[in-house]
Amino acid sequence: MANFMQPDAQTTRLTTIPSELPILPLRSTMAYPFSVMPLAIGIPRSIRLIEEALQGDRLIGLVGMPDNTVEEPGPGQTYDIGTMANIQNVSRAQDNTLQVVVQGIERFRVTEWVQTLPYLRARIEVASDVVETDVEMEALQGTLRDLAQHVVALSPHVPRELRDFLGQVHDPRLLAYMVAAMARLAVSEGQQILAMDSVKDKFRRLITHLSHEKEVLGLRHKIQTEAREEMDKAQREYYLRQQLRAIQKELGNTDESHVTADDYRQKIDAAQLPDEARKEALRELQRLESLPPQAAEYGIIKSYLDWLVTLPWQVLSTDQLDIPQARVVLDEDHYDLQEVKDRILEFLAVRKLHADRQEPAEASNGTAAASPTHAAMGAILCFAGPPGVGKTSLGQSIARALGRKFSRMSLGGMRDEAEIRVHRRTYIGAMPGRVIQALKRAGTRNPVFMLDEIDKVGQDWRGDPSSALLEVLDPAQNKAFRDHYLDVDFDLSDVMFITTANQLETIPEPLRDRMEIIQLDGYTEYEKLRIAQTYLVPRQRQANGLRPEEVTFTDEALGKVIREYTREAGVRHLERRLGTVCRKVAVQITAQETAQETAQVEVTPARVVDYLKHEQFLSEMHEHLILPGIATGLAVTATGGDILYIEVTRMQGKGTLTLTGQLGDVMRESAQIAHSYVRAKALELGVDPEVFAHTDIHVHVPAGAIPKDGPSAGVAMVTALTSLLTNRPVRHDVGMTGEITLRGRVLPVGGVKMKVLAAHRAGLTTVILPKRNERDLEALPEEVRQALTFVPVEMIDEVLGTAFVPEAQ
Repeated sequence: MANFMQPDAQTTRLTTIPSELPILPLRSTMAYPFSVMPLAIGIPRSIRLIEEALQGDRLIGLVGMPDNTVEEPGPGQTYDIGTMANIQNVSRAQDNTLQVVVQGIERFRVTEWVQTLPYLRARIEVASDVVETDVEMEALQGTLRDLAQHVVALSPHVPRELRDFLGQVHDPRLLAYMVAAMARLAVSEGQQILAMDSVKDKFRRLITHLSHEKEVLGLRHKIQTEAREEMDKAQREYYLRQQLRAIQKELGNTDESHVTADDYRQKIDAAQLPDEARKEALRELQRLESLPPQAAEYGIIKSYLDWLVTLPWQVLSTDQLDIPQARVVLDEDHYDLQEVKDRILEFLAVRKLHADRQEPAEASNGTAAASPTHAAMGAILCFAGPPGVGKTSLGQSIARALGRKFSRMSLGGMRDEAEIRVHRRTYIGAMPGRVIQALKRAGTRNPVFMLDEIDKVGQDWRGDPSSALLEVLDPAQNKAFRDHYLDVDFDLSDVMFITTANQLETIPEPLRDRMEIIQLDGYTEYEKLRIAQTYLVPRQRQANGLRPEEVTFTDEALGKVIREYTREAGVRHLERRLGTVCRKVAVQITAQETAQETAQVEVTPARVVDYLKHEQFLSEMHEHLILPGIATGLAVTATGGDILYIEVTRMQGKGTLTLTGQLGDVMRESAQIAHSYVRAKALELGVDPEVFAHTDIHVHVPAGAIPKDGPSAGVAMVTALTSLLTNRPVRHDVGMTGEITLRGRVLPVGGVKMKVLAAHRAGLTTVILPKRNERDLEALPEEVRQALTFVPVEMIDEVLGTAFVPEAQ
C-alpha cells in the first residue's frame, strides 16, 4: 500500500508546474496526490521515459488504463485525468527492470497529446480539487475518518499505525486520497474518485464504499472468530479424550466405542435385516465410528441402531393349524359368539390348505410362497358392539388359539398423527411410533395386534390419526409400512389386525371400508346366566381368595343380580356385582374361621339383597304405565340397546309444537312428521281437527341430559300423539321402532337385534317393528324369539291396532 506525506512537506519544493509532461500509463493500479508508491518498470519505452525524466525536472504524469491488457497504450487508451508525480528514487534490478519510487503531487487533466514516440507526451492543465468549508463538510470528514479507522481495525492487511495516523490528518484532500488508497478500490472506482472535482463528493462515495466494506469485514471477523473457537474447542476435547483414554487404560477399562461398533456389526448380521434396512444400519454405524462418545449425535445414532437390530424383521410365530383344538380354546374363553369363532376357524382352514397344498416350485420361491399367506391374512377384523361383550378379551383368545403373540394398542382419545408414524429422528427425544413399539414388545412379525377403541380416534391441528391408520390397515399397502423414525420399510402384512369399536358411525368411511365388520350385540338373560356360571363366578372366586366349595351361587340368585342390579348389553357390571358379593362372603368366611367354624356360603336371592342392598333396577312391567300420551320406543346407544319413553301432553294455546329432551335434527323432524300425520288423519284417527287450532302440544323424551337422534322413534311418536288426543292409553308391555313418512308408511331401521334384546331385558312381551326388518329376527337367540311376540307392520294403522289397550266392552 502507498505511503502518504503531509502536503506542506512536499509542495514547498515544487516552484513551477510544466505545461507538458511525459505520460506513464499504469496497469492495474492508481496513483493519488500525496501518495508515495513503488513502481516496477519493464517496458522499453517506459524505461526510456524514466531515464530521460531523471535528466530533467524528474516530473512525470501517471494515468490509469481502462483495459490493462494493452501493453503499449496510445492516445485514447488511457484516462484523461491523472496524477503528476515526482521521481524520488530509481534502482535497476538484475533483469534490467527499474524499481522506481514516485510521490504524487497534484491532479492534472490531459488537454492534448503531443508525442507518441518514443513514449507518450501530452499538454496538461492542473485540476485542483474544490475543497468546501461548510458544516456538512465537517460532518462528512468526521464520518469518513471514523469509518476508515473502524475498517483499519478489522482489516488484517492494513497496519494498525494507519489508524492513529488517520486521527491526525486534518487536510480534507489528504484524508480523501489516503482513504481511497487504503480502501482497495477497483481501478474504475478509483478513477471515479480521482476524477471528482469536489472533495465533498469524494467523501460521499468513499463513505458508501467503506460502509459496505465494514459490514463484509465484520461478518468475516465473526466467522473467523467462531471457527477459531470451534477449533479450540475441538482441540481441547481431543486433549481431554486422550487424557480420559489414558486414565481408562490405567484403570484397566477398554475403549467402549470400538467394542460397541464391533457388537453392532455382529447384531446387524444376526438380525437378518432387509437390504434397505441393512444399508441404512451400516451407514449409521460408519457415522457412529467417526464420532466421539461425548458427541451429541452419538446417543441418537446409538438409539437408532438399537431399534434396528432389536426389531423382529424375520421372526415369525408358527401358527397352530389344529382346528379342533382351536375350537376348544375359543370355547374355553368365551360363551357363544359363534360368528366370530367361525371366522377364526375359516382363517385357520385357509392357512392349513395353503400349507398342505403348496406346490414345490412355490416352496422354493419365497415371493410365490408369500402370496397365498398374505391373501389369507388380508382381512382386517373389526369387532363392533357395546361395552362389556368381550371384544378385547376375544382378541387375546384368538391369539391363544393361533399360537401367536398378542399385542394391544388403545386408540381412545388419540389426536396426534405422530403416535402412528412418529417424528423423524432429527427431533429431540424422537422414537418409533406405537405400531413399531408394539411389534418390538411382541418379539415377532406376525402377532395378533388389537387396535382398541378405533371409533374414538380424534383429530386436531396435530393431524388425523385415522388417516395414518389407512396405510397400517390396508393389506395392499402395509407390506411397506414406513415409520418416520426408522425411515425404512417394515413388512406388516403378516400381522393379524383386529380392531374394536362401540359405534361404527364415528369411524371414517375410508377406514371402515378396509375392515370386515363383525357385530357383537348384547347378551340375553339366559346367556348372561351361563356366562356368569362358567366364567365370571370362578374368576371372582379366584380373585378374592375363595375356594369353589366355600361359595356357590344359585341360578335364582344370579338371575336376580342380572335383572335387578344390572342393566347392560355386556357383563362387565355384572362381574363387578359378583365381585362385591364374593368380597362380602370373604369377610363372613374370615369371621367364621376365627370362630373355628366350617365356612360354606350358598348365595341365594335373599343373600343377594343382604349383600347388595336395594335393587338398582325394576322391570317396567311393574310400573304399569297406562296413562294416555306415553309410548315405549326402542333405541340403540353406545352401551347397546335400550328402551325409550315418548311422553306427550297438551295445553291451551295456538297450535304450536314444542320438543324437548336434547333431540337431534333427525329426531325433531320425526316429531314434526308425526304431528303433521296425526293432523292430516285426524278424522280417521277419531281426533277432532279443531283441537289443533287452540291446543299447544309438547313432546318430551326423558333422560334429557342424554343427546338423542335418529328416525326410528317416529312410530312411537305417532302412537303417543294419537294416544293423547284420543285419550286411549298405550299397552305398557309393547315396544316399537320404525321410521314413518307423511303418508303413514313404516320404513326399516337399524340395530333391530340390540333393540329387541333391550325389550327382552326390560320385560316387554310385544315388539312392533317394520315388516322389512323381519329378516333381522333370524339373528336373535331362540329363547328371545320364544319369549316375545313380534308384529311386523307396513302402515301406521297396523301399529295403532296393536299398541292401544283394548277398549272395555
